[in-house]
Formats: sequence, structure tokens, C-alpha cells
Amino acid sequence: MTLEKGFEPRLGRDGVTVTGRDIEMLRAIDEQGSMSGAADALGRSYPHLQRRVDEIEGAFGPLTTRVRGGSDGGGTALTDEARDLIRQFDRLRVELSGVTSVTESIVPGTVVARDGELATVETDAGEMAARVPDGSREVEIAIRSDAVVLMDPETAAEGHTSLRNQLSGTVSRVETADAVSTVTVTVAEGIDIEAVVTEESRERLGLREGRDVVAAFKTTAARAIATDF
Repeated sequence: MTLEKGFEPRLGRDGVTVTGRDIEMLRAIDEQGSMSGAADALGRSYPHLQRRVDEIEGAFGPLTTRVRGGSDGGGTALTDEARDLIRQFDRLRVELSGVTSVTESIVPGTVVARDGELATVETDAGEMAARVPDGSREVEIAIRSDAVVLMDPETAAEGHTSLRNQLSGTVSRVETADAVSTVTVTVAEGIDIEAVVTEESRERLGLREGRDVVAAFKTTAARAIATDF
């Protein structure tokens, strides 16, 4: 994949360019639960949305899946590929803004299980999966703020993510600078996780002090160093 940088964020692959308008469309599909609902909410035509989804899927893979059953007869949901595309776009937007530095959150813990390079680490915030050096037991896990995704607890409970590490917490601080914000989530006493989010995401999730959220991130984004030398 190539990242095309200009005045506005763009993601390009195989001749298809994804813009903020496309990301807005995907978020509307997610929020409305259907293609037709997204078209109405955005004031666009259903055929246009369908064609655009098909175009992007040709380069980036499946973006939507049909959800059947329920009182409303089913609808449309985003795939993991679509959610990953949204995260990539948000990260690029943060990079282009140039106003917020990437930080690392440090979480101490104890290795309780291991599968090769990956291990399960018990922390005060709960179990976490991370890359851990061989032979380590007492460790500190570093998580980059641009790798953390903040989610509504209900969305996380419904399983709308493939991210293995999910820590429940409360927003304790929000620092806003132009197009992006650094959100601090307290996940246990003395343990904070920082996340860099766009202003659009902050407003959509209603991120403010006291808001309950889930901080999620991939196992590969959690890197541990040994402290039991």
C-alpha cells in the first residue's frame, strides 16, 4: 500500500484513492446499520454509495457484510478490513496534522503464559497479550498512542473488532490541538493509556472527562521489556 500525502489525507492502492468523503461514508454505514440509511444520512444516492463501495473493495478487500435476522430484518455491517482502513486513515490524518507527538504508555505486569514470542501478561488492568523477550517474567509493556483505538463499551461488547487487547477505563484527560486530540484513559489505579484521535472521532464518541470507554490495540502493538534483570 502507498500513502499519498497532500493537503488532505488520502490512502491509495491499485489506482483507487480513498478520501475523507469515503471514510465518512463507511462511518455512516456503521452508524446507520444499512447502506440505504447511510445514503439518507449523508444526502447521497444509494446507487452512488453502492458503486463507491464496490470500487474501494476492488482494491482494499471486502468492506461490508450482510447481517440477517432481527426485528428490522437485518442490515449491513462493516468488516474488519473496513475498520482497519478507517484506522489507517485516522493515523495518516494525525501524521499530516503535525501538531501532536506520539507518546508511549507503560504498563507493568507479570508473564503468566507464553506462546513463542507472544505472551499473556497479568497487569493491574487485566490480562494483556504482548511481544515479550525470551526468559522474561517481570516486564513493562509499552503501547504507542497512535496504535490505540478508543471504542464505546457497547460496541466492544458486540465484538465489532479483531483487536485482542481491550482495556475498560474512564477518560481522565483530553488535550486538543487543532485537528487531533490526545485522550488519556485510566484503566486501573495508577495506570493510564494514551490515544491520539482525530477531532471527528472525539466528537463522534463524545470523548470527555468521565466518559467510559474501551482502549483497544493489537498484540503486535504491545512491546514488553524485561525488568527482572
